[in-house]
Amino acid sequence: MKAQWTFIFILIFALVTALFAVINVEPVQVHLLFTETTAPLILIILSSTLLGGLIVGLIGITKQFKLKRTIKTLEKQLNDLKSGPIQTETTVTAPAAPSPAAAPSISSDTKPVE
Repeated sequence: MKAQWTFIFILIFALVTALFAVINVEPVQVHLLFTETTAPLILIILSSTLLGGLIVGLIGITKQFKLKRTIKTLEKQLNDLKSGPIQTETTVTAPAAPSPAAAPSISSDTKPVE
C-alpha cells in the first residue's frame, strides 16, 4: 500500500513540475562558477528536478543496500546461535537463611517514649 501512495505522489509531483516548467519557457541567464550561459527556464527546471531525483534515488539505494547487508549479518548470527550447543538448565540455589544470632533482638530494658 505504501508503494502505491509513493507512486501516486511521484505522479502528482511530476505533473505539477511539468506544468510549472511549461508555463516558464523564457530564456534565463545562468551563472556557473566561472562562466555564464543562457538557457530556457523549462530546461533548468526539468534538469534540476531530474538531478534532485537521481540524488535522492542514489541515497535510497545506498541505504537499502546497507540495510540488506545488516539483515544478512544478523540472520547469520541468529543461525549460528540456533545451531550452537544446547545448554542444560542449571539450578539456582537460594542463599542460606541468616542465623538467629544475627537477627536483631528487642531488649526489654528500653523504656517507652512518653
